[in-house]
Amino acid sequence: MKKFNIRKVLDGLTAAAAASASSSSSSSQQPGQRPADSDIVESLCSEHFQLCKTVRHGFPYQPSAMAFDPVQKILAIGTQTGSLRLFGRPGVECYCQHDSSAGVIQLQFLINEGALVSALADDTLHLWNLRQKRPAILHSLKFNKERPTGAVGREGGGGATPNRITFCHLPFQSKWLYVGTERGNVHIVNVESFTLSGYVIMWNKAIELSSKSHPGLIVHISDNPMDEGKLLIGFESGTLVLWDLKSKKGEYRYSYDEAIHSVAWHHEGKQFVCSHSDGSLTVWNVRSPIKPAQIITPHAKQPKDGKKPESCKPILKVEYRTCKSGDPFIIFSGGLSYDTVGRRPCLTVMHGKSTAVLEMDYPIVDFLTLCETPYPSDFQDPFAVVVLLEKDLVVVDLGQNGYPIFENPYPLDIHESPVTCCEYFADCPVDLIPALYSVGAKQKRQGYSKKEWPINGGNWGLGTQSYPEIIITGHADGSLKFWDASAITLQVLYKMKTSKVFEKSRNKEEKPYTDIVDEDPYAIQIISWCPESRMLCVAGVSAHVIVYKFSKQEVTTEVIQMLEIRLHYEINDLESPETDQISTVGISCQGSNSQTANSQSHPSTSSTSSDGLRDNVPCLKIRSTPLKQVAGYQAEVVIQLVWVNGEPPQQITSLAVNSSYGLLVFGNCNGIAMVDYIQKTILLNLGTIELYGSNDPYQRQPKSPRKTRQASGGLCDINESSTVLDDRCKSPTSGSASSCNSEDDQKLPNFIEKVKIKSRKLSKIVVSDIAKMSRKLSLPTELKPDLELGFESKNKVQGLNHHLEKRQLKNDGWSITSLYMHFTHVKDNSFSRSRSSSVTSIDKESREAITALHFSETYTRKADTCTSPCLWVGTTLGTVLVIVLNLPPGGEQRLTQPVIVSPSGTILRLKGAILRMAFLDTTGSIIHPAHDPWKEPNIQEEKDEKDKCRKLRPVSVSPSSSQEISETQYAVICSEKQAKVISLPSQNCVYKHNITETSFVLRADIVGLNGSTCLACFCANGHIMTFSLPSVRPLLDVNYLPLTDMRIARTFCFTNNGQALYLVSPTEIQRITYSQGTCENLQEMLGELFTPVETPDAPNRGFFKGLFGGGAQSLDREELFGESVAGKASRSLAQHIPGTGGIEGVKGAASGVAGELARARIALDERGQKLSELEERTAAMLYSADTFSKHAHEMMLKCKDKKWYQF
Repeated sequence: MKKFNIRKVLDGLTAAAAASASSSSSSSQQPGQRPADSDIVESLCSEHFQLCKTVRHGFPYQPSAMAFDPVQKILAIGTQTGSLRLFGRPGVECYCQHDSSAGVIQLQFLINEGALVSALADDTLHLWNLRQKRPAILHSLKFNKERPTGAVGREGGGGATPNRITFCHLPFQSKWLYVGTERGNVHIVNVESFTLSGYVIMWNKAIELSSKSHPGLIVHISDNPMDEGKLLIGFESGTLVLWDLKSKKGEYRYSYDEAIHSVAWHHEGKQFVCSHSDGSLTVWNVRSPIKPAQIITPHAKQPKDGKKPESCKPILKVEYRTCKSGDPFIIFSGGLSYDTVGRRPCLTVMHGKSTAVLEMDYPIVDFLTLCETPYPSDFQDPFAVVVLLEKDLVVVDLGQNGYPIFENPYPLDIHESPVTCCEYFADCPVDLIPALYSVGAKQKRQGYSKKEWPINGGNWGLGTQSYPEIIITGHADGSLKFWDASAITLQVLYKMKTSKVFEKSRNKEEKPYTDIVDEDPYAIQIISWCPESRMLCVAGVSAHVIVYKFSKQEVTTEVIQMLEIRLHYEINDLESPETDQISTVGISCQGSNSQTANSQSHPSTSSTSSDGLRDNVPCLKIRSTPLKQVAGYQAEVVIQLVWVNGEPPQQITSLAVNSSYGLLVFGNCNGIAMVDYIQKTILLNLGTIELYGSNDPYQRQPKSPRKTRQASGGLCDINESSTVLDDRCKSPTSGSASSCNSEDDQKLPNFIEKVKIKSRKLSKIVVSDIAKMSRKLSLPTELKPDLELGFESKNKVQGLNHHLEKRQLKNDGWSITSLYMHFTHVKDNSFSRSRSSSVTSIDKESREAITALHFSETYTRKADTCTSPCLWVGTTLGTVLVIVLNLPPGGEQRLTQPVIVSPSGTILRLKGAILRMAFLDTTGSIIHPAHDPWKEPNIQEEKDEKDKCRKLRPVSVSPSSSQEISETQYAVICSEKQAKVISLPSQNCVYKHNITETSFVLRADIVGLNGSTCLACFCANGHIMTFSLPSVRPLLDVNYLPLTDMRIARTFCFTNNGQALYLVSPTEIQRITYSQGTCENLQEMLGELFTPVETPDAPNRGFFKGLFGGGAQSLDREELFGESVAGKASRSLAQHIPGTGGIEGVKGAASGVAGELARARIALDERGQKLSELEERTAAMLYSADTFSKHAHEMMLKCKDKKWYQF
């Protein structure tokens, strides 16, 4: 029977009283009131903050349409969500969004006019003005329901049907847009006024009168390259009509048995090619409509008996491009044989007698050829093909043998493997980006085209931001990418794969180590990076942590250093059927070093325990062969959590590394572990509850319906002697006797064994299922650690191979049901964590996870007169614990002497889980964690210099005459619900602010802006807020983005200088700013899409073609489609909507002087455009007149001396 310990009770009462006094004193301090000992002048005010989007990077999510301006060299991509992305030269990008989220079905450039027409699935047309840095809509046209027309027997019904837009065509240098609809009619839109013409081509007049069936929707419209008065209209059913615009009747009609998907003209206008649904291509002569001149099925097996080839997959699009010297190109997508199962999507290039099949990684959405001339009546001479895939953009070089692709300069491969986490660093060391670029340049692939990237329009903006910015993305395949994000651009610097340090299973049968994760066992969850020392640490989904050092030298690692840690929260609930006595609950957190595998803490290294359950097995197997590590980040040590009694290790929820201390620390819902990565030893392995020692503010006494129970033995204090530990805190797996008497143990061995097996089996099933679900969701952002956080606790170390003595918290029984409820609650997404009434307070308090870690040199106790290295720990229950670090001197002593850690006894409390911690000095500046400057680790001379530098660093900062207790620091702590500023060393709460009552904070960062410091928060209700420090005065509160996706919560992050980002879609990163200065300078920083470029000269028709009427025939469309001739269209057919980007939008939205100036500016711009067009037309007329004069003079000279009979 245990003795009653009055000392523990008194200690608990004293701690509770102190906490109550501290709470009452802190609550009396009003937010915004400056304490007497604070001389910090806060320079930030609300005028310094403004929230706006800056740029969007990455591949357009769910692309649906594409267009190219061959003169401006601008590419436009539309998506299924109604967004537009425009690309010029590398670094010139633009993102636009339609008001509706309807998908973009087609895009048409007004070539060299700085305008774009978009057709949406909601039957609207929009005209975009691209002559401004942020494109805007000038006009919109909404098509209403169309009443069917036609002869009796040809109508599907008499009611009105939606006037669906199916195809658009805008001829070069024309202002009249042809719009085809689902009903088979063609409407004509004036793109200048965005109004409908009264000229309409009805389907019943276009097809033959003998045909009684509807030809289907319109899939193609184009004018004859040589005769603008002839319009080719393709219907889905296989019917084509060559419509004479002047006579308003069909001149020729072509019919084929298979459905049409696309049509392409020969530049001479005498032939065109159609692609069909059976994988065939038909070539038609314009004047021979009876049957095709040629039928080709490129990928079908040709039968010997002359029968029709077998059907293939549809050819979705075809393009017919001619060359001045050489055979024409026929390029198409699709058309493969149906028996090619598993073959990737292909683009086929037919040139002369050669046929090249180019396999693509993803399905083809659209493609277009880039030609030397924008005139369809001239030889096109194609030089490249732009292929838009579902998840990539490929440009093929047609001018080189083998058709190599161009190296894509845009950051479109962010999603190459799904992004699982990202971090953002602004104001990095200036030498960091060149260093990463130098090692990343060696990773570039070979075999690209040697030509320059052909999409090179626009001009760069004038970047005013001079500080370096870096974005790191972690991916599902275990890779990391470093991006240069300076001056609102994005360029990949360096890629690395963390999976190289592990053995890869060759087949599914060889996957015994990764069965806790269905897929992506190497996925990155947390990144901790120190830009100054270049130390990198990553935590993966399989409960593994890897420490990397940066080196410019290539090395070969014979054996990868690995440490295995047995971090487990073990619960036993056993009850005898003959007695009501309950055995103790063991909460065991065991540590083991790979170098001391036979120690007491690691009694067995077998893969299964005595009862057949997996035990002491890591989730991943370390590589056993030598690893060649190229220049860049090289693995230093790998730490893995192992299975314990059939239960998989839990996800890592927080992570930190410190280069100055040489320490790595991480935590999860079981506890924390710390590793000395210099000595490659495990320093600490404790359960979260053990961190409190005797100062636990929670009364963690389980409530049970049983009548009698054995008294709990209390908590183990870290400061207690080894005798007390052996007596009161033994691990249940160490072989020691339990608190039950030996008599009971002898009577009930079979019952206890049965209960153990049943409970472990149930626990394994529950934990495994929930772990799989949770790993798929990945961690929420709120559980991410700070970039330079750390975590540590006490351990008795006696050399290089010291291991942690096992400790146990004795508590009463838990039910398996309550464990399941709590585990589900913790492992689920962060939105419901610690908020469900179904989870008892006992479960919540016992399952306390580590959520925030921070290394710093600060005051650890109230009586401290000087700062010392320490670790601040935050948990899900809002508790902050402080642990003191006793570091050995640098040099050789650092390699041999152990790091000693000890609790400070300091405990602080906040509402909600702790998210972020930081420290401010007496001027309000952030005190960054200590770090060593980077030096090449693989050069001996530099190692010696590094050792000398380490010898100069003292173990702790000694007090001096200039550093007295009056010189304080401020600890800034932010939780899900509130923020507190604690004065150190007095530990008084000088400021407190409740951030939210109805929601909770997902991400919080203490950042620098305009030479001051502020707290930035992103809440689950979509609000972005900033607060001044240290007074926690609200400065900004904007309802920006309602949280609709866990992806946003997982990837949202703030950084210095008012920058932030998040993953807006699986393929795109959205960057935003909350700085007023950046918002004001954004217009200058953005690139220009439109630049003044001369339109190429029209092809010369030659003298005889001009004399005898050959060549391209022009058409006065204004005379045909104008209101004076064609009349007005029905108002019920379409509705005109003024946009915000033109003069109409300015008239409606602006007033006063600003509005008048805007209207005058736009009117002047439009007048200038018209004058420019007039000048171009005048110059063309002068050139034509001069040419005619020359030809006439030549003719006169020839005929001057001839007689009349010689003519």
